[in-house]
Amino acid sequence: MKRLLWLSVLVLGLGALVAPLAASASPSKTAPVHATTAKTAHAGKFLACMVTDTGGIDDRSFNASSWQGVQEAESATITGKYLQSTSESNYVPNIDQFISEKCGIIVTVGFLMGDDTASAAKAHAGQKFAIVDYTYAPAIKNIDALVFNTVQDGFLGGYLAAGMSKTHKVATFGGLKLPTVTIYMDGFWDGVQYYNRKHGTNVKVLGWSEATQNGSFTGDFTNQTKGEQLTATFISEGADIIFPVAGNVGLGAAAAVKAADNSGGHVNMEWVDTDGCVSAPQYCKYFITSVTKGIQAAVKNAIVTTAAGKFKGGNYIGTLANGGVAITPYHLWSNKVPKALKNEILKIKAGIESGAIKTPTRSPV
Repeated sequence: MKRLLWLSVLVLGLGALVAPLAASASPSKTAPVHATTAKTAHAGKFLACMVTDTGGIDDRSFNASSWQGVQEAESATITGKYLQSTSESNYVPNIDQFISEKCGIIVTVGFLMGDDTASAAKAHAGQKFAIVDYTYAPAIKNIDALVFNTVQDGFLGGYLAAGMSKTHKVATFGGLKLPTVTIYMDGFWDGVQYYNRKHGTNVKVLGWSEATQNGSFTGDFTNQTKGEQLTATFISEGADIIFPVAGNVGLGAAAAVKAADNSGGHVNMEWVDTDGCVSAPQYCKYFITSVTKGIQAAVKNAIVTTAAGKFKGGNYIGTLANGGVAITPYHLWSNKVPKALKNEILKIKAGIESGAIKTPTRSPV
């Protein structure tokens, strides 16, 4: 499997991956917060089941987006529920629990669940799965793998950040060094370099280099204090736009941006995965844009089509061209982003979609 090398690297030194978000230590005792249960499925409803990654159901990122997709799929004939993983050791028991409940589809969330999902799918060929942020080569026929080519909208985010920076320094960092994280960072870095070539500028990126694949990571997706501290360091080094690719850790980055701004620092940021003005509205004034992927739409589609008897396994790739990735509207920044820069972004988007503008990454989907 093409991701195994990444996982073998990842586990070194990351045994304590993420701080638990829930009090339960046992997946069998982790009750879904959503009111629907397997009992309703016995009344004739299709049951869509989701296993979260360790970031938690309200991570303002890929877990929350996936759950939103489940909720949007719910109808008179479809009901949803989830089990929350507080550590990697919860993945298999949570998947097994849902297999025993005869879920119509089991949605697993996150790169780290790739191998466990594949093992379960191969052992239970009649069970249908979807997974967010993982692909298989070759494809597994009973898994609908949902991935997103976020190097493309990351590129737009980097170009925008370079165009908006006053200090000529911007920064990005990740939670964990996973390909689903570094692909965003690659795009951001390359977008800044493209801006420099087009404008003869020298905007620097702190926290990452696509060329060397070296950069800054907090070590998890939950510790906001780490995000705040790292962002404060970047700000002290002159960065005035921050792009965290770190789930809930990004809220710590936003707190540091707010503190700097309140002190007259004029620092702002871009959010990741979801529209930050929706998922973290308290910080909307600092979000120039959000660099997103359409997880909720992809998850909803996987559930609805499966419930309709039209499940199709394989690999779905979200792109700028098919609407699977995008930068969000500028919201409160609509009148602050120069019209000329907006137009450049639109032209670059069209160039990426046509293939005229390349978006290299060391973490291809």
